[in-house]
Amino acid sequence: MAIGGIFWLTCTCVVSHTYDMKEARFESSTDVVGWLQSEAAELWPALLGSLSFRRSPCVRDNCPACMSGEQHPSYVLYGRLKGRRVAVYVPEELVPAVRRGLDNGRALQELLQHAAPRYVKALKRERTEASKSKKS
Repeated sequence: MAIGGIFWLTCTCVVSHTYDMKEARFESSTDVVGWLQSEAAELWPALLGSLSFRRSPCVRDNCPACMSGEQHPSYVLYGRLKGRRVAVYVPEELVPAVRRGLDNGRALQELLQHAAPRYVKALKRERTEASKSKKS
């Protein structure tokens, strides 16, 4: 992405976040859930992990690539499953799709970070309003 694209994206996010924070004073927990669902809908597929490029030797005797030190290039997706590290070979033609999924995963994590305080504040506001209406 070009520098101009990054600047535009950053400015858009800041303006959107600032607007959302002003609106957050009046939103309900249902509003936050709706916002999160609409924003997250564009972020699929979303993946967690890291994509690594590696060069490794093969099992063949006298392999020209291995003997020259070039070895064999490949991509691997590393992640965690039940606390254990897992690695999955990624064919080169699938690398762009996996990268998009990882980018979406990071964007979804960021979205969840923004949603959490908004949702809790809305719940607290609703609790306060409910207790005020009981007293009346």
